[in-house]
Amino acid sequence: MSNTLMNPLAILHQDEHIIVIHKPAGLLMHRSPISQDTVFVLQTLRDQIGKRVYPIHRLDRATSGVLAFGLNSEMAKAVAQQFEDHLVEKEYRALVRGWVDDNGQIDHPIRDEDGNKKAQQAITDYRCLQKIELPFEVDRYPSTRYSLVGISPQTGRRQQIRKHFKHISHHLIGDTTHGNGKHNRFFREQYDIHRLMLTSHKLCFDHPVTQQRLCFEAKTEPEWEKLFEVFNWQVKTGQSGKAEV
Repeated sequence: MSNTLMNPLAILHQDEHIIVIHKPAGLLMHRSPISQDTVFVLQTLRDQIGKRVYPIHRLDRATSGVLAFGLNSEMAKAVAQQFEDHLVEKEYRALVRGWVDDNGQIDHPIRDEDGNKKAQQAITDYRCLQKIELPFEVDRYPSTRYSLVGISPQTGRRQQIRKHFKHISHHLIGDTTHGNGKHNRFFREQYDIHRLMLTSHKLCFDHPVTQQRLCFEAKTEPEWEKLFEVFNWQVKTGQSGKAEV
């Protein structure tokens, strides 16, 4: 990812207690000793609004979409507790290889990358939104299949979605760590897609002060728009990204 963020972060909602943004793909949450990047979500958002922000949850560098922060530590903790108590509704959207079942659940323990911890329980629910078969020989078959999937993780392990869909051999397109290189290359060359096709699409939680239920949808990014058009997929998308209240 370039170390220069050309546009301001898209703000989906802001009040005196919380702020919700659309995080671009390829942007780290914060500084990392193992990264050469100089642009990060926390610092960029702080500079953009002139206030310190406090993470409520996190998205991987490669993942885009809805991301919420508190404007003080108490608000961040209050909403983060809703994540812990499974009171938050969240759905990701991903493009995966193959045709997935209409509905399913992946229950498979996940071990941290360093391998020092015991594998922890991890559960992911999913539903198929769209399917397509393309007349291209990508692997060993004369045609290739893909699915658009709505994904609701019930636990929050690191890279859970990517690891779980690798486990069931429906690798995410653009996943250079857990994905399938042949399919990633096909999307780069055929559709000019150079990113992980995984977005935090929808997030709902109770406002920590008003208790009003808030729902936010991600903006539809150019890569998704391109594929929806090319594949002729009619999919409800977040055009405005505004809260549903």
